[in-house]
Amino acid sequence: MKKEEELPICPVALTVNLIGSKWKLLIIRNLMERPYRFNELMRTIDGVSQKMLTSSLKELERDGIIYRKDYKRNPPMIEYGLSELGKKLSGVLQELAIFGNYYKSQI
Repeated sequence: MKKEEELPICPVALTVNLIGSKWKLLIIRNLMERPYRFNELMRTIDGVSQKMLTSSLKELERDGIIYRKDYKRNPPMIEYGLSELGKKLSGVLQELAIFGNYYKSQI
């Protein structure tokens, strides 16, 4: 996690900083359903590159939004899921979905 002095003062700016990229939001959306393995996430997020998915997962893990569980098997099995902190974002994503549906209904 980042240190307090590295974080924006504004809470909205802080939240956008943590989850504001297109890929991070879609990763969190998927992980709200259940934990996923890397290749499963790749298949369910249209247009994301392996590099961007890897980078986004590392940032989300660093910030405490998701966890990474390594089952220490051969072949490797690694699972990603929402941390307790990440689960607090479910209301934010639900509100984004509500607004998106409302916006579509207005055009």
